[in-house]
Amino acid sequence: MRLADKVAIITGSGSGIGRATAELFAEEGAKVVVADINLEGANQTVQSIRTAGGEAISVEADVSKEGDSCNVADLTCSEYGKIDILVNNAAAFVFGRVEDATSEDWDRILSVNVKGPAFCVKAVIPAMKQEGSGAIVNIGSISSIIAQPDYVPYNTSKSAVLNFTRCLAMDLAPLNIRVNTVCPGVTHTPALEKFMEEEGMTLEEVSSRLNQPCLLKRLGKPREIAHGILFLASDDASFVTGTSLLVDGGYTAQ
Repeated sequence: MRLADKVAIITGSGSGIGRATAELFAEEGAKVVVADINLEGANQTVQSIRTAGGEAISVEADVSKEGDSCNVADLTCSEYGKIDILVNNAAAFVFGRVEDATSEDWDRILSVNVKGPAFCVKAVIPAMKQEGSGAIVNIGSISSIIAQPDYVPYNTSKSAVLNFTRCLAMDLAPLNIRVNTVCPGVTHTPALEKFMEEEGMTLEEVSSRLNQPCLLKRLGKPREIAHGILFLASDDASFVTGTSLLVDGGYTAQ
């Protein structure tokens, strides 16, 4: 198992890509801390992991609050004695043109998608430093790389994740802490279903619209993204840091 004896914190793991990652990490031997603003969802993830024979605990956390990030790190160390892996998956979704975005919209998207990962990294560094190693995987998006119409707040925040990753990789390399980004393509998650509901679109309609640039002509599955995250978090990627892995079905290849 690729994560035997490892302890992993995964934020936003109460559903979607985060849940799939938590389940896969547990299958690979990790003890998983499921952190999510939705405690009910986090508990469901933990139940799924335990039913399959894995080990996990849940904790309610709003990553935009530094105190919550510190609490997650403290709870992890108290329960499992160390922190080996952090996956910054929690995200907010705010779309629109720049003239439509309110001050509150900008506060929300930057607090969750930029400040949140920074708070979480800051909280886990002491434990990783004590271990003499660590792996941090930030979750970006194809929106980190390409321009999309009416996506200004979201794309701005996800673009920041890429340079955040590169800067962290440089600063944390002396501590033997690797930092990388996974950039998913359009993936069938509860967040996508919420988008469909808000736009009044069916799955067929959204697939036709969003998959046109995708070489594989389909939506991604959360488990497929999770495998990319697993690679970067594991020792298979021991010489990989400061980079981004596109798991997008070829969406950005054209």
